[in-house]
Amino acid sequence: MNTLLVGVDAACWPVVERLPDRSAVSTVDRLGDRGVAAPLESAIPPWTASAWPSLYTGTNPGKHGVFGFLRFDGYDWDVVNATDLRARPLWELADRHGLTSVVVNAPVTHPPRQFDGALVPGYTAPEDPECHPPGILDDVRDRVGDYRLYSEGDVDRETAAVDYRGFVRSRGAAFRYLADRFDPEFGFVQFQQTDTVCHEFPGDDALLGAVYDAVDDEIEATLDACDPDTVILASDHGIGPCEGREFRVNEFLREAGFVETATDGDGMPTWVSIREDRLRSGAGPSDEAGAGVSDALASAMGLAARAGLTTQRAARVLDALGLAEIVSKAVPDDLQRAGTERVDFPASAAYMRDPIELGVRINLAGRDPDGVVDPDEYESVREELIDALESVRTPDGEPVFEEVAPREAHFHGPEADRAVDVVTVPADFDQYLVAQLYGDRFGDPSEPWTHKRSGLIVAAGDAVDADAGVGDPHLFDVAPTVCAALGIPRSDRMDGSPLPFVEPTAERRYPPREARERVGTEDERVTETLADLGYIDRGQDD
Repeated sequence: MNTLLVGVDAACWPVVERLPDRSAVSTVDRLGDRGVAAPLESAIPPWTASAWPSLYTGTNPGKHGVFGFLRFDGYDWDVVNATDLRARPLWELADRHGLTSVVVNAPVTHPPRQFDGALVPGYTAPEDPECHPPGILDDVRDRVGDYRLYSEGDVDRETAAVDYRGFVRSRGAAFRYLADRFDPEFGFVQFQQTDTVCHEFPGDDALLGAVYDAVDDEIEATLDACDPDTVILASDHGIGPCEGREFRVNEFLREAGFVETATDGDGMPTWVSIREDRLRSGAGPSDEAGAGVSDALASAMGLAARAGLTTQRAARVLDALGLAEIVSKAVPDDLQRAGTERVDFPASAAYMRDPIELGVRINLAGRDPDGVVDPDEYESVREELIDALESVRTPDGEPVFEEVAPREAHFHGPEADRAVDVVTVPADFDQYLVAQLYGDRFGDPSEPWTHKRSGLIVAAGDAVDADAGVGDPHLFDVAPTVCAALGIPRSDRMDGSPLPFVEPTAERRYPPREARERVGTEDERVTETLADLGYIDRGQDD
C-alpha cells in the first residue's frame, strides 16, 4: 500500500490528554514521534456529515453540497447521502490515475459509485447498504463475522463497552480483508466510536480510554498487515465538555418577531430527545383499549395547547414539583408531541431549521415554497438578523457567538445557495445551540459534550519530511496532502493545499463529477441513531 488514511472521528489532543492511560494511543504516539503531529482546524460546520466530505474532497460544503445530516427541499427534509455529494472524493481521483482503493466506513458514501477497488459505506447509509462491488458486504461478513453499521442504542455501560469494541474491531478486520483481496495503492478506514462514546457516555474517561485502546490496536494491526509507505491519521473535528449555556435560537427569533409558532399542523416539534431533566417519552399502551385512551389524551392535550398549555410549560411545572420523572414514564409519546409548540416555517420570516447547520434560514419569496420575505428586503433582513444575533449575551454577560456572518463568509461554490443565509458560530463552541422552543432563551446544555473546532493530524512514512514541519493545517488540506503522498495531481477545485511535510504535486482540472438522480435515505435505523446522538430532532418527521 502506498498511502493509508486513518480517520478517527472527534479525535483531538484535549481528549487524548484526558485518557486514563496514554498507552491507549501508543501506536498513534509512535507515528507522531517519527513523523509530524499537530492540531487540525475543522471546517464550518464541524460535524461528521459535513466535515468528512470536506476532508476527503478537500472542498468546502458550498462545493461538495453537504451542510449537515439533513438535506432540505423547501420545508421538507431527508437524511443526506452520497447522491448529495457533488465533489470528487480521493478514491475517484486515484481511480483516474489507475490506482486501486479500499474505503471502509467513510460517512456519506452510500450509494457508492464505481471505481477500481472496494467500498463499504459508513454513517447515513442503511444498515444493509449497497456496497462496491455489489455483494462485497456478504463476503466481509463471511470473513470477519458480525458487521453492522449501527448499534441498538439505549444500552447500559457494560453492553456499550462490548459493543464499541466489536464495532471498532469489525472496521479494522473488514479493511484488512479487503486490502488483502484488492491490493490497493490507497486505503481509507474510518472509526466512528471515538465520537459515539462521547455523546452516549460523556465524561466516562475509562470507557473513552477503552475505545481509544481498541482503535489503537486496530491501527497497529492494519499497519502490520498492509505495511503502507505513508500513513496519515486525521479527525474531522474535536469534542469536549460544553461549559457554556444552551441558547434556544428560535425562542430568541420568536421574541424578535422573526419566528411564528403553531401547536398543530406542519412545523418543528419541540420534543427533541430523552433527557432526565425534561419529560421523557414513555411506552404507549399496547392494547386496543389503551390505544383509545392514548388517542383521547392526545386530543385533550392538543386542545389544551391551543388554549396555551403546552408541553414545555407543563414540563417546567413538573420539574419544579419533582414529578417529571414519574409522569414521563406514564405519558405516551404521541400525547407529549400533541402538546408541543412548533416553529411554523411557512409563516416565519427566519428560523433555525437545524442547529447542526450552524445558521439561520430566511423564508424568501420566490425561493422557498411559502416565502414571506420579499427579495428586495433580503439583504436588509439579513443585516437585521446579524445585528440582533451578534448582540446576544449569556446571563453571565458572555457573547453567545464568536462570529455571525453572511453565508458567503464560509461557503462558496455551486452548492452554496443551499446553505443557511446567516452563519452562527458559537463562542469557543462552548455555547450549545438548539432549535427547539422551551419558553426561555437559555438553559443548561441538553448535551453535556459538544463538538469543537480543533481536531488532530498525525503523519509518518516515506512521503513525510518531518523536518519540514506541519504548518497550520486545516481540514481542507488533508485531501491535497494525500494526493501528494500518492504522487497524483490534486484537483484545482480543492480549497486546501498540500501541507509542508509532503512534496506537492501539481494542480489539475478534472472533468466535472457527473450528477446523479437523488435517492431518498428512507431508513428508520439511520434517523433513530442520529437522534440518539443528538444530531437530529426525534420529532423532525412529524
